[in-house]
Amino acid sequence: MCFEEPRWLSHISTGSHFEDFVWVLFGESIMEVLRPQLVRIGGRIYRKNPIQEQTYQHEEEDEDFYQGFVECAEEPCDAYEVVQTQQGFRCTVKAPSLLYKHIVGKRGDTRKKLEVETKTSISIPKPGQDGEIVITGQHRGGVISARTRIDVLLLTFRRKQPFTHFLAFFLNEVEVQERFLKFQEEVLEKCSMDHGVDSTIFQNPKKLHLTIGMLVLLSEQEIQQTCEMLQQCKEDFIDDISGGKPLEVEMAGIEYMNDDPGMVDVLYAKVHMKDGSNRLQELVDRVLEHFQASGLIVKEWNSVKLHATVMNTLFRKDPNAEGRYNLYTADGKYIFKERESFDGRNILKLFENFYFGTLKLNSIHISQRFTVDSFGNYASCGQIDFS
Repeated sequence: MCFEEPRWLSHISTGSHFEDFVWVLFGESIMEVLRPQLVRIGGRIYRKNPIQEQTYQHEEEDEDFYQGFVECAEEPCDAYEVVQTQQGFRCTVKAPSLLYKHIVGKRGDTRKKLEVETKTSISIPKPGQDGEIVITGQHRGGVISARTRIDVLLLTFRRKQPFTHFLAFFLNEVEVQERFLKFQEEVLEKCSMDHGVDSTIFQNPKKLHLTIGMLVLLSEQEIQQTCEMLQQCKEDFIDDISGGKPLEVEMAGIEYMNDDPGMVDVLYAKVHMKDGSNRLQELVDRVLEHFQASGLIVKEWNSVKLHATVMNTLFRKDPNAEGRYNLYTADGKYIFKERESFDGRNILKLFENFYFGTLKLNSIHISQRFTVDSFGNYASCGQIDFS
């Protein structure tokens, strides 16, 4: 299987010592070449080469992004389903309607450039309407080229969307909630004089959870796809790892995210298997890997860091804040969240081994951000049960 590769997408391999040397000599601009953004299309990974762009005032992001597309040679490729018709060739692309505008571009310029450079015609449903993007052309290579470029545009702007859902275990058993409230009470009693420590930065006990990965789901179809993938994980490996039974875990001990205990933004409780095995970590890592391979979760780590947030300075100004995941507005603009860190040294010393209780993890949920159910937990759009 092969791909028609635009000149700004190619494969690269470099040595780390050479990269360090170049960084010292030339700085970040050269490192963009050595460590480019990776793009996964149709099961194959490309790099997106940096390009020299001319930017103009009042020009929208998608137009700036499109400056990087250049005409590329046609070559056979069987990665996409391209149908031959009496008029030529035809290929369709399924995408959430929310992303159509990025293929159209300002005043339709992005679509026009695509059509001219690939010698194709691109039909896009009107805003708010569901359907498929249809690419037609006289030459198969041109249709494939247009499809590849559209896929990159869709992926790029999907990554700019704010996270909408996340995969998680709920930690809402009564014992753990009560112990968490005891932890909060004792911390405020013994450490309230420490800088930045007050009641506003504690997690809502009904929302205690373990996050496996964050998702951007832009349609009911994508939510359904996620449910099906989670069910596939259950059949492929979760049942084997769990033995068809809940995983018995302990929530004990606290740790902080950054490297300065005197300036802490996130404090979390640690979770581990009660029998001392690595089954929980193995399970979540394989779920993460499965969803990363599908493109639904963007790869940031090779392993899930299991933690249950108990204190977060973002809660100080916004009780509904959800940590580092509040990065973008609905239109893809970056949000800078000013936060006042707290001095966690006494908390870490006094509560290093605080015991929050035992739990039986029996379900992975597809949870929707900023929504709650009748119990005060995150609303669930779907789940799988171990037993």
